[in-house]
Amino acid sequence: MPEQNGDLSAEERAELEELRAERDRRQAEEQAKREREELERLKAQRERAEREAAKDEHARELRERNARAMEPGDDLSMPKAQRYVLMGLACLVLAIVLSMLLGGAR
Repeated sequence: MPEQNGDLSAEERAELEELRAERDRRQAEEQAKREREELERLKAQRERAEREAAKDEHARELRERNARAMEPGDDLSMPKAQRYVLMGLACLVLAIVLSMLLGGAR
């Protein structure tokens, strides 16, 4: 029981200290939990930013490669892609002509 002057007994003081220690432990656990959640959130945010940066870099590389394919080459005054299309068409025409000549000989 408390004494007349308002002081706590040894048993009450021990109980108070125990309750304070338990409260401090719970607060420390909650703080650690909040910090872990913040860490996970920041890691996820960083991973998203890295994925976006990699995606942007890949898109930039594709644009540069496509732009280079459409630029005129040094040897001819037409872009590489246009030369490839023309060479493909020339091969197709040659194949058709050869098949008509060889097929018509029978």
